[in-house]
Amino acid sequence: MFVRAYLRASTDQQDASRARGQLIDFVKERGLQVASFYTENESGASLQRPELFRLLDDCQPGDVLLIEQVDRLSRLTNADWRKLRSDIEQRGVSIVALDLPTSWMLLDNSASGEFMGRMLSAINGMLLDMLAAVARKDYEDRRRRQDQGIAKAKAQGRYAGRALDTEKRADIRAMLDKGYSYSEIQRILETSRATIASVAKERSAQQAA
Repeated sequence: MFVRAYLRASTDQQDASRARGQLIDFVKERGLQVASFYTENESGASLQRPELFRLLDDCQPGDVLLIEQVDRLSRLTNADWRKLRSDIEQRGVSIVALDLPTSWMLLDNSASGEFMGRMLSAINGMLLDMLAAVARKDYEDRRRRQDQGIAKAKAQGRYAGRALDTEKRADIRAMLDKGYSYSEIQRILETSRATIASVAKERSAQQAA
């Protein structure tokens, strides 16, 4: 069994590696170690997460996907969450989350026998679905409040839009011009693929003009 830790933050301004030490301590207390970390800055509301799927591709049946909280794995719609969970289950990978204590037994080997294993799997599945639904609702509530705030600011003539990180975008443009891949740019500049894609689209439009 290999424990593979997944760390995610939504934007480049957030530290995706914030919980790294906490995850290391968690598995060390159980006499284990984290085999590898997979870190990215992508929205939990999207399935377009290269590092998450690289983690799953690296997994073998019986491996563990370790996360700090269920919302690091999913703020997905119900349909997308079902798709992701089905993919994880088909690979024989177990999810262990620090905010889901019943999942900790998957590391402690506390469940013995087929019956207990199936019971634990059913309980964890139900609680994962519940926490994923709560994470999605939290995401939708925050988006709604943001939209309401923007609409109010626009009505008062105070909304100017989000400021772009022009320096980072210039660095991305320079690396694209030199032929660097998205993955290389993402790793070197610690930026999201969405930002790289935005700069690439802008670059293509300028070249076509």
